[in-house]
Amino acid sequence: MEIQTLFIGLSAVGISLDLMSVVVFGVLLDDQRDTTEPIETLTGIGVSTEASLMKCTLQGTPRSPAFSKEGDFVIGGAFFIHYSMQTVTYSYTTKPDTLMCTGSFNGRDLRFSRAMIFAIEEINNSTELLPGINVGYQIYDNCASVLVATQVAFELLNRQDPVFYKDSNCSQNGAVTAVIGSSESTPSIIMSRIIGALNIPLVSHFATCICLSNKQQFPTFFRTIPSDQFQADALAKLVKHFGWTWIGAVHSDSDYGNYGMASFLAAAQREGICVEYSVSFFRTDPRSKIQRVADVIRRSTAMVVVAYTAPGDTPVLLEELARDPPPPHQWIGTEGWITDQQLMGYSFCAGAFGVAIPKSVIPGLREFLLDLSPSEWVVLGVASHSMGCMCYPRSLPGLDFDVFTDAVSSKRVCDGTEDVRKLKNPYTDTSQLRVTNMVYKAVYAIAHAIHNAVCHKTNLTIKCDKHNKLESKTVLTELKKVSFTHNGYPVSFDANGDPVAFYELVNWQKRESGVIELVTVGYYDASLPKGREFRIIRDITWFDGSSQLPASVCSESCTPGTRKMLQKGKPVCCYDCIPCPEGEISNTTDSPDCFPCPSESWPNAQRDACFPKPVEFLSYDEVLAIILAAFSVSGACLAIITAAIFFHHRTTPIVRANNSELSFLLLFSLTLCFLCSLTFIGAPSDWSCMLRHTAFGITFVLCISCVLGKTVVVLMAFKATLPGSNVMKWFGPPQQRMTVVFFTFVQVLICTVWLLLSPPFPMKNLSTYKEKIILECALGSAVGFWAVLGYIGLLAVFCFVLAVLARKLPDNFNEAKLITFSMLIFCAVWLTFIPAYVSSPGKFTVAVEIFAILASSFGLILCIFAPKCFIILFQPEKNSKKCLMNKN
Repeated sequence: MEIQTLFIGLSAVGISLDLMSVVVFGVLLDDQRDTTEPIETLTGIGVSTEASLMKCTLQGTPRSPAFSKEGDFVIGGAFFIHYSMQTVTYSYTTKPDTLMCTGSFNGRDLRFSRAMIFAIEEINNSTELLPGINVGYQIYDNCASVLVATQVAFELLNRQDPVFYKDSNCSQNGAVTAVIGSSESTPSIIMSRIIGALNIPLVSHFATCICLSNKQQFPTFFRTIPSDQFQADALAKLVKHFGWTWIGAVHSDSDYGNYGMASFLAAAQREGICVEYSVSFFRTDPRSKIQRVADVIRRSTAMVVVAYTAPGDTPVLLEELARDPPPPHQWIGTEGWITDQQLMGYSFCAGAFGVAIPKSVIPGLREFLLDLSPSEWVVLGVASHSMGCMCYPRSLPGLDFDVFTDAVSSKRVCDGTEDVRKLKNPYTDTSQLRVTNMVYKAVYAIAHAIHNAVCHKTNLTIKCDKHNKLESKTVLTELKKVSFTHNGYPVSFDANGDPVAFYELVNWQKRESGVIELVTVGYYDASLPKGREFRIIRDITWFDGSSQLPASVCSESCTPGTRKMLQKGKPVCCYDCIPCPEGEISNTTDSPDCFPCPSESWPNAQRDACFPKPVEFLSYDEVLAIILAAFSVSGACLAIITAAIFFHHRTTPIVRANNSELSFLLLFSLTLCFLCSLTFIGAPSDWSCMLRHTAFGITFVLCISCVLGKTVVVLMAFKATLPGSNVMKWFGPPQQRMTVVFFTFVQVLICTVWLLLSPPFPMKNLSTYKEKIILECALGSAVGFWAVLGYIGLLAVFCFVLAVLARKLPDNFNEAKLITFSMLIFCAVWLTFIPAYVSSPGKFTVAVEIFAILASSFGLILCIFAPKCFIILFQPEKNSKKCLMNKN
């Protein structure tokens, strides 16, 4: 882009031939060709021969400097003392007039140029820096124009003599040793390319374009102001620091604005900042384009506007916005305009915040700026209106007098008696010396480079050779090595010609009087570690006049417990907040995702933290467990009481007729059945898990074996009454005991194998409920568990079948019927148990198992023993052999 700009500028300048000289033409030829053309070929363009000498003449009228002084070594300067250039229409039939500066004076750049003179005068009066050397200067006004800046660059390469003689050719070194300027990047790019061809260094005080750090393209460029790379990073970090993620961006359509904004946008993207719009303009653009840019700002939803604009462009935009002031915005500015006192009159920019060159103090500068004779007041230009009069600028070169007088014709002409010290304008304001100090340091940097090249220390004195034909390349080499401190301000350059980046953070604060003041509120030091670059030292006043930090976001932050879901077709900063799904949390603001809790944890109601899941098991603290335990203990007591009753009436016919030995064994096993249900209550452990299932299986088999024995005895007793039958000898007491032991031993064997191969164990059940942990006993081996239950069921069915077969046997008190009912209840309970057990969740699985144990146990004890106990206790008259044998 800068190459194209250069050629456009050169082409346009070439149209106005008065800015070019034969001297420069010869210089450029020498750079590109090894041999010179014959003298005769040059006579037509201003070169003639006389006494074997070459006579060189400037083509056209030279552009006079705004300020100049001869010296042993001359430093050039380029500032835009005016804001614009007079528009020229080329007819291509007559020679164009000299390009003229027009418009109002730029008081700040006028101060820059005078500060350069002040620094040079200080050096000339110094006994330590360049003693005995008189440094001169040539300072030009480039009107903030690329065309004029190009002309100024060529003027700095030429001498002002219209005719001079040279032995062999017109080529010569430039009249200046080094150049300071310009106040913008694009003119600096043009000038650096032109004067860099002769190795003349250009030290800028205000050109911050990142592109100028490229030493391959700009090997002779230096600057005392930090590169925009540091400023762009600082602005992006500043925006991120205040939590603004939705911003607007406007920039100058120049090298300064384009390169700077590109760097800022890249840094903003790294920081996660979204840009609603990015528009550009230039001060010479048609008003319609400026209006479109202003309308974009007015309609935007972003509350923060980052303005990467040049000093000459910013007033144009703000003036357009002032016609129809937009809603309040928080303006973020660059060092290019944030310290400009003239812009603080725009009230809608109150609260503006940005980075600035550090404020400094230059002793004696204000007195120097005001040390002007009445005839020199013209340098104050239209700014002298604060004295109630206007100074006619007849003596300032390059100024269109007619344009100026039209602007001030309504004012009284200053007569020279006015007190200049009462002036308050950007020229006389030395309370905020920022960029001015960059000019001051640039002059001293060049002076130190010249000093190191022509001076040497002898004993205790410093001697400088003013007659030394100093080559610009030597100054360039020495400039790369300068490192000094002046007035407490360090000056040095890195490999790219840039200084160390250090900024002040400034804020436009409106006082009660309505006046906006520039206040330093912090610092930014790029040399500090990441995260510690910013230091805020005082409160910031924002655009609404409060100290409450404004928000500028496309979407409000997502609170913990939610996640961001991007809105389709919009930047990443525009999103909806979606609650985290079940079992997941987000514990940070603006979380992009939710993440699941650990397996043994569960989110709280807000879903922003994981807490341990409650552990659930059938505890003795619960009402259900207490009820089941009460029934269990009651059943055991009932069995014991029944046994006591039977033992007390053991000699009575009804007890003896029902096989008292098996009855007592059955009551014992029922007691164990009731009590084994207690092992299912409480937190599972290794021992309780193994005990509860094995105890339950063995005691129930013992119980069913006793019932089965009683059923067989009843059945065989009636079979034995048949003639010739001797079956009872095979079912006597020994055989009954062996039967019970055998059936029980089989269950013991099954349980032993189960415990040895894959025993039950305590387990945390995480799958049944997501929000809680069920502490239960895992079966270990499902085959073992169902084998135990199957064996019990097999015995129960067998016993039930036998009881059904014996239910119609002739007996006054038919025990077979009672066994049939008890087995019917038993089988019904356990058939119901299977689906209930499988489908019941968590602790209710254990409750179902306990209920089945208790129900079947109560069924057995009530059906078998309750009628007998009723007769023993309440109908003792029926407890006789006669009643038992009576078939009627």
